[in-house]
Amino acid sequence: MTSAQIRQKFLDFFASKGHQIVPSSPIVVKDDPTLMFTNSGMAPFKDYFLGNKPAPYARVADTQKCLRVSGKHNDLEEVGYDTYHHTMFEMLGNWSFGDYFKQDALKWSWELLTEVYQLPKDRLYVSVFQGDGSENLPMDQEAFDIWKTMIPEDRILMGNKKDNFWEMGDTGPCGPCSEIHVDLRSDEEVAKTPGKDLVNNDHPQVVEIWNNVFMEFNRLADGSLVKLPAQHVDTGMGFERLCMAIQSKQSNYDTDVFQPLIQFIAKEAGVTYGQDEKTDIAIRVIADHIRAISFTIADGQLPSNNKAGYVIRRILRRAVRYAFTYLNFKKPFLNTIVPVLADQLANVFPELKAQQAFVQRVIEEEENAFLRTLENGLKRLDALEASRVKQADSDKFDDMPEDGVADNNTYALWHKRQARYRTISGEDAFELYDTFGFPLDLISLIAKEKGFTVDEEGFTAEMEQQKNRSRNAAQTEQGDWVVLQADVETEWVAYDADAVEAKVVRYRQVTAKNKKEFHVVLDRTPFYAESGGQVGDTGVLESASGNVKVLDTKKENDLILHITAELPKDLEAPLTAKVDSKRRALIKKNHSATHLLHAALKQVLGDHVNQKGSLVSDKLLRFDFSHFTKVTEEQLREVEQIVNARIRESIEKDERRNVPIEEAKQLGATALFGEKYGEFVRVITFDRNYSIELCGGIHVQNTGNIGFFKIVSESSVAAGVRRIEAVTADVAEHFVDEQITQFEEVKQVLGVQKEFGKAIEKLQDENAALRKQLEAFELKQVTAQKEKLAAQVRQVNGLNFLAARVDVSSADYLKKLAFDLRSVVDNLVLVLAADVDGKPQLAVMLSDEVVSGKGLNAVQMVKELAKEIKGGGGGQPFYATAGGKEVAGLDAALAKAEALLQL
Repeated sequence: MTSAQIRQKFLDFFASKGHQIVPSSPIVVKDDPTLMFTNSGMAPFKDYFLGNKPAPYARVADTQKCLRVSGKHNDLEEVGYDTYHHTMFEMLGNWSFGDYFKQDALKWSWELLTEVYQLPKDRLYVSVFQGDGSENLPMDQEAFDIWKTMIPEDRILMGNKKDNFWEMGDTGPCGPCSEIHVDLRSDEEVAKTPGKDLVNNDHPQVVEIWNNVFMEFNRLADGSLVKLPAQHVDTGMGFERLCMAIQSKQSNYDTDVFQPLIQFIAKEAGVTYGQDEKTDIAIRVIADHIRAISFTIADGQLPSNNKAGYVIRRILRRAVRYAFTYLNFKKPFLNTIVPVLADQLANVFPELKAQQAFVQRVIEEEENAFLRTLENGLKRLDALEASRVKQADSDKFDDMPEDGVADNNTYALWHKRQARYRTISGEDAFELYDTFGFPLDLISLIAKEKGFTVDEEGFTAEMEQQKNRSRNAAQTEQGDWVVLQADVETEWVAYDADAVEAKVVRYRQVTAKNKKEFHVVLDRTPFYAESGGQVGDTGVLESASGNVKVLDTKKENDLILHITAELPKDLEAPLTAKVDSKRRALIKKNHSATHLLHAALKQVLGDHVNQKGSLVSDKLLRFDFSHFTKVTEEQLREVEQIVNARIRESIEKDERRNVPIEEAKQLGATALFGEKYGEFVRVITFDRNYSIELCGGIHVQNTGNIGFFKIVSESSVAAGVRRIEAVTADVAEHFVDEQITQFEEVKQVLGVQKEFGKAIEKLQDENAALRKQLEAFELKQVTAQKEKLAAQVRQVNGLNFLAARVDVSSADYLKKLAFDLRSVVDNLVLVLAADVDGKPQLAVMLSDEVVSGKGLNAVQMVKELAKEIKGGGGGQPFYATAGGKEVAGLDAALAKAEALLQL
C-alpha cells in the first residue's frame, strides 16, 4: 500500500463515520502568540476546545502539516540519527467537538488499524492513564474497560502522567490519553523480549503510532486544572510511522514518503544509501529538513534572524552543514531537491508546487550566504588552531636538559601545557557557533581531524549564559482569565461601526519586561485586531466611572484582546467601545492602496508577483512581494501612475461577505499562500477587471478617499522578495512637499536654476580632487609621525615598548600608523591613542614573536585599556582596537599600558 493510499484510506474511513474532511492549516501560526508553528494536529482547533468559539462541525478529520523544532516539543537533535523523529511531519487526526467520546474513538481506531490497514493484532499494544495522586486524577477506568472488549488485558499497559496525560504546553487544553503502539521487530526478537517491555522505551521498532487524547481539562497559569465546557476527542496518528508499520519497514526513511528524496540526494552525492552510517545520517537529515524548509517558506515564513524566521534558517543551515561536511556539496544543493518534493506532494499540499520556483530561489540564496559564512568560519578555526600551534612550539623550559631528557615532573608539566595548547577554548568554540553558525559537533569533528580537542564544558557554560540572557529578555508572566460572563462569544462589528455599547466578558493581567498590561475581552467590539498585516485599532473604553485607553488590539486564536494599561473601575458596568476614527481612516486609505499597488505590480512586472508580507498602519504601507530583480525607477513610476489613476477614477468598493471559498476563487479573487481561510470568505473588489482579493481588513468606500499615493522606497528583503514602502493622502502630500523644499534648498546652495545634474557633477569632481589632496597630506603626516614615534621606542622587560598619543583624522589612519611601526620595529608592544572627531580610539599592536613567545594578547590588552575610556573593543591576538565615550581617559589608558607589561 503506497503512502498516498494510506493517507486517503484514513480520510475516507472517517468520512464514512460522519466526519467533515478539512484541509491542513498553514504550518506557520499567525494568530496564536503561544506558538510559532503548528506543532500538533489539534493546534488549529484550540479555540473550539477552549470554548472561545463554536466548532462549525461536530466531527472533523484531516492531515495536518506540523513542525517540532523548539520549545517543549523539540525533536531537532534526534532527526537523522534515529528512524522515527522528524522536524516536519504529517499528523492524521480525527476530532470530536462535544460529540462522541472514548467509546467511539477507541473502537474506530482499532477498526481502522486492524481491519482496514490489517495490522496484526498480536503486534499491537495499548496504554491507558494510570492516574496521578498529586493532582487527584484517577485511573482511566473507562478507557481500560473499552479496550478489554477488543484486546487481551496483558496487552493493555498502564501509563504515567508523562506518557499518558497529554498537554500542549504549560497552559491550555489537556487530558488523559490512550496510545497505540506497534512492535515491528522480527519474530526471533519478539520471542526474546516481549514488546510490552519496550513500549515507551525509545526502541526504534516498538513505536507509538496513534494517540487518542480525551480533552477534559484546561491547565491554568497557576498549574491548576479546570474542567472544559465540553468533552472533546483529539487524536493524532503520525503518518510517517504509520507508513513504516503498514509497509513493513524498519525505518520511516525506508518508506515511499522519504525514499524518492533519499535516492535523489544519494545519486547527486555519488554515494549509495545504506552503506555508510555517516553519509546515511547526512542524507536523512537533508531529506527531512528540506520538507520543513520548503513548506514553511511556501506558507509565508522566510528565513531571517528573528523568531520563526530564525528557526527556519537554523534548520536550513543544519542541512547545509551535513551536505558540506559529509556529502562534499560545496555549492548550493538543497534547492535542487524542491521539485522532487513538490511533485511528490502536489495532490496533497499543492501550495509548494504552485510556488516551486520562488521557494527554490529563496533556499538557493540562503545556501549561498551560509556557504560564504561557513568558509569564513573555517578560516577562523584554522587561525585559532595555527595560533595554538605557534604557542605550543614556543613553549620551552630553560631548565630542560640540553639532550632533551627532562625529569618526570618537568615533562609532565610540559605535557600538560602542550595539551592545553591543543584545546579550542569554550569561548572560541562558542564564537564559532554564535557568529558562524557552527554546531559543537562540527567544531569537534574538524578539530579532531587536526589533532585538537574542544573544551565542551566551557562551550556549554557560554551557551547557558546566552540562554539565560534570552530567557530574561523574553520573560512574560501571564495570569489566568478572570471570567465575568461565561459562554459569551464576541460580536465583532468593525466593518460597520466605530463605536458600540459593550460589556467586559473576561480579562487577565500580563507582565512583560516588568511592564504590566491588561487584556480585556468584550461581548461586542468595533476594534480591529492586528492581523493580515493591518495594525490593531486604538481608542477608548468609555464608562460612567471613567475612560480607559485601548493601546492596541490583538488576536489570540479567535479572541479579540483590547490591550490597556488599566482596567475599568467598574468591570460589570456597561461601557462604550470607541475606536480612534481619525487613525482608522488613515489605516483604511493605506490598506486599500495596498490592494491597488498589488494589482499594479502584477500589471507592470507580471503575474508571478504575489504578496509575501505586508504592514498597513496609519503612517505608511509596506508591501513585500515575489520578484527576483530590483524594480527599476521606470517601473516604479509606472506603478505609481497606475495606482494614482485608479484613485482618481473614484472606484466604489465592492464588498461581499460570507462568500463560499470556491465561489470566490471562481470570481478570480487573489488568495494568499500561508493564510488560513474558512469555508466562507470576504471578497474586496476595486473594479473586477483590476483588483479582486480575499481580505478581512478595513477599507475605504471609494478609491478617491485615498487622495494620493507615493512610493518612498524599494528594497530587497530576502532572496526573491522585494519590498515597497509607500504613503498616502496627507502623509504623501507632506512627503512630496519635503522633497520639493529640499530640492529648492539645493538649488539655492548650487546657485543654479536649471541643469542641476551638471552642477552636481562639477561639485563632485571638485570634491574628489580636494579629497585626494587631503589624503596625500595626511599620508605625509602619518609617515612623519611614524619616524618620530619609532625614535621614541624604549626597552621594557626585554620588549620594544611604545605608548603614545597621535594625531590622525580617522581610525583607518590609526591602523595604518600601527602597521607601519610594526614593519620597522621588531619585538614590538605598541599602544596608540587618538581623539578622532571627539571620540576616543585605542589601538594595540604586537609583533608575532611577542604573541607566541611572551603569551601577550592584543584583544585582552585593549579590553583592559578600554575601561579607562568607558568603552570596549576586540580584534586579533596581534592587533586589536577599542572605542569609547571618555576622551579624557586616553592618557590614563596610555599610562596603564606599561603597567600591564609589569604583571
